[in-house]
Amino acid sequence: MSRAGALPAQALVTGAARRIGACIAETLHQRGCDVFLHYHSSSDSVGRLADKLNAQRAASATIVQADLGKAEDTNRLVELIKARTGQLDLLVNNASRFFPTSVGNTSAEQWDDLMDSNLRGPYFLTQALVPELASAGGSVVNLLDVHAVKPMPGHAVYCMAKAGLQMMTLALAKELGPEIRVNGVAPGAILWPENENDPGHQQGILEKVVMGRAGRPEDIASAVAYLGLDAPYVTGQILAVDGGRSLNV
Repeated sequence: MSRAGALPAQALVTGAARRIGACIAETLHQRGCDVFLHYHSSSDSVGRLADKLNAQRAASATIVQADLGKAEDTNRLVELIKARTGQLDLLVNNASRFFPTSVGNTSAEQWDDLMDSNLRGPYFLTQALVPELASAGGSVVNLLDVHAVKPMPGHAVYCMAKAGLQMMTLALAKELGPEIRVNGVAPGAILWPENENDPGHQQGILEKVVMGRAGRPEDIASAVAYLGLDAPYVTGQILAVDGGRSLNV
């Protein structure tokens, strides 16, 4: 995708260094976007991804580091985008932290970590980029979770944060339209958490998936590309990419 007679479309993907975020960035790049690859701490992984994309198309991938829970980092990221392009066609709020919190033993630090990465960061980054998104007639795609509406035992704070992000998607779609579209993608079983090594638990989840298998990162990336680039009359929608799991959760 590129704007007629102008530079290629510009996309920012947060949490782009690894896993689903890296796949989203690669998919948007294949669609012709220049990509800003945000990362927090995975410098080696994001460096390899940037090298790969820039080898395919020179100067098409830019690395940006930021802790999105810190206002100064968010502001620095936004200023870099303003200086580089002046507008933004697509913001993908993918960066997220995920870990269990048991009621009665949740610390304030855990609360802040999950709320900052899953809700506060996306809100204030989106807010800061409204002028750049509006000038491009751009869009925002937020990465949600099927558990934003159906809670997962032992993960109350994470589920609350994702529920907030889902409401943010709906509220900002209404407030920022028609200039900016805002949608969400809610993945189901795609990649298992890196600390999840229980085959029995995984099989129990897959038994609830109508398609009978886990999805692939490419399934999420294609949904993001559709909502972000190919759906000019779609806003305020949450697309569940879960193989039908939400029918049985």
